[in-house]
Amino acid sequence: MNEPIYAYDEVSDTLAITIVPGEKATGIELTDHIILHINKVERRLVRITLLDYSLLVRQTEYGPCTFPLTGLNASSAEIRDLVLDLLRDTPGKDILRIAAYTSDDGHIVPIVFVQPVFAQAAP
Repeated sequence: MNEPIYAYDEVSDTLAITIVPGEKATGIELTDHIILHINKVERRLVRITLLDYSLLVRQTEYGPCTFPLTGLNASSAEIRDLVLDLLRDTPGKDILRIAAYTSDDGHIVPIVFVQPVFAQAAP
């Protein structure tokens, strides 16, 4: 597999990471800022679009910012399972890390944080 291609747009603070150039894909909105583009037939990750990249990779005193995978709520179980499988495997797991938040009532919410894979210019 080739190395991912990184394209950062400073004006919009958007990072597009292409894994399979030129391949048609279906976009799955994981959060308001993270879009996964997948080939459903080949079960392959094609591209990841990170909107407001600097927000996504922001560090806090407690560690990286995490975001709930709210976009998966409207997806079918088949798509949810495919997305989670792709995020658990390379190259997905090298860019996006998934975890779970458990509330006091035992409800489990899948969350994601973005690995800082692209160094931005200092403001």
